[in-house]
Amino acid sequence: MPVQFRTAGESHGRGLLALIEGFPAGIAIDKSVIDKDLARRQGGYGRGARQAIERDRVEILTGIWQNRSTGAPISLWVNNNDCRIDDMPILTRPRPGHADLSGTMKYGQGIRPILERSSARETAARVAAGGLVRQLLAQKGIIAAGYVLSIGKTDLTLDGSAGLSIEEVLERREKSELYTLTPEWDERGKSEIDQARRDGDALGGIIEVRVDGLPFGVGSHVQWDRKLDGLIAQAVMSVQAIKGVEIGLGFESARRRGSDVHDPIMYDPKREKTPHRGFLRPTNHAGGIEGGISNSEPIIVRAAMKPIPTMIRSLPSVDLETHEPVEAAYERSDVCAVSAASVVVEAAVLLAIGGCEA
Repeated sequence: MPVQFRTAGESHGRGLLALIEGFPAGIAIDKSVIDKDLARRQGGYGRGARQAIERDRVEILTGIWQNRSTGAPISLWVNNNDCRIDDMPILTRPRPGHADLSGTMKYGQGIRPILERSSARETAARVAAGGLVRQLLAQKGIIAAGYVLSIGKTDLTLDGSAGLSIEEVLERREKSELYTLTPEWDERGKSEIDQARRDGDALGGIIEVRVDGLPFGVGSHVQWDRKLDGLIAQAVMSVQAIKGVEIGLGFESARRRGSDVHDPIMYDPKREKTPHRGFLRPTNHAGGIEGGISNSEPIIVRAAMKPIPTMIRSLPSVDLETHEPVEAAYERSDVCAVSAASVVVEAAVLLAIGGCEA
């Protein structure tokens, strides 16, 4: 059974819960790996005051015995220090770009219940679940790394992770305050974030996730909902503020001829005992997936994150009670959460792979 998960919890409720089913028995689990991912999610230049309040750590409630999975459902808990949902003010001014208005129209309960569940705080549970699946995949030699390619209009990389080993990717990312692969360029991105803060505005950016070690055969062509690229795209697109997903060349493939898009197939008998089974490609324009099935090349996924919709310089809105024009409500928020989102997107890709048939 592929790994499946669900999350529960609100931004200012007691905490966030992740329930994971289908996780195999006997896998050694290191809680510190999950906590490290949670700490990375709280980091990155441009975050707001909430991160100074929370100290995210996972509590494993079920499914683990003597640090090993039992095969039973695993439940993970991340506590909220800022727990005051019952005392939060009622809001009537929906924010453009958020779920406030459409959620209120759908459920008829007002903005607060919509805001609390749709908040990106929910991603702490997804990152915890991703940290669990990371340890399962690592035993199979599968390693993932998410990093930032750009902040706003500022390009922070020359060519993604091309030419770098996965170990070099992780080493470079650890040196960057923005989680890029070019830490020497961080000041460019930080400068744009600082200007947006002074302007009362927000910034988005582009994230890339690379997964090495995936063998042939993860995913299937036989049904639409079993394709690896489809599952990855859905998982990544479901992350708050993500508005675009590419795999491999993505949209660029529409601008090229077929001879400059598809990856030639070659064979080297010296690589027969590797995950490549002897086959190799001089390029990886497909991003490691063909026909919905992994082809043993690195998985390359990019995500476009829009600016966070909560801004000090509020946009025009309409009061839900009076229908009069107003400025959108403002609640404490980040100026730029692209670095944090790279951790969430990485977790989403891990969860999609874990939930795909091999």
